[in-house]
Amino acid sequence: MDFEELTELIVELEVDDIADAVKVALDEDKKDPIEILTALTKGMDEVSRRYEKFEYFLGELVLAGDTMKAGLEVLKPALAVSDAAKEKIKAVIATVKGDQHDLGKNILGTMLLSANFEVYDLGRDVDADIIVEKVRETGASVVGLSSLLSMTVDQIGVVHEALKEAGLRDGVKLIVGGAPLNLELAKKFGADGYADDAIYGVDLIKKLTKT
Repeated sequence: MDFEELTELIVELEVDDIADAVKVALDEDKKDPIEILTALTKGMDEVSRRYEKFEYFLGELVLAGDTMKAGLEVLKPALAVSDAAKEKIKAVIATVKGDQHDLGKNILGTMLLSANFEVYDLGRDVDADIIVEKVRETGASVVGLSSLLSMTVDQIGVVHEALKEAGLRDGVKLIVGGAPLNLELAKKFGADGYADDAIYGVDLIKKLTKT
């Protein structure tokens, strides 16, 4: 199993085959887990390129995320003992209180994992206090919030203020996304940045954290 094959499995959305392929690369071929991660990430980069060029669409992007996630589940134990894993930037992601939508958040989480971030996904309908506590517990330097309902966008401001009151706001970058939002509205609620899709979200987070 060479690295090009691993990359191709991600690009071709082979969700049923990727886990076994990563196992073979680790167990039989004794490949470096960081190099395997790089190969998988190259696959996601190509998927992102195709999505941006309208060669792939949302369905393919979701399936690519699932494929990447399946590969990472096998790879995680090996990465955990790698020195490189210690350098990961920590990100807390959540859908805000009152909102049950999580597709975009899930894609973002998978893509951040593939970009070597340590991701804490709190799920949907998450109270600001839970987000604050997770940031305090993990020392995360990124908070990513999703709001797909116009009635919940004000929760971004609630999270911003809660982080501020806890003395944590200066230590994190607050990134938001969702259909009702734009950069102006995101800034109004105290966010550092806005992304209209997961691909740009990862790029923005990398830029803000200089990775």
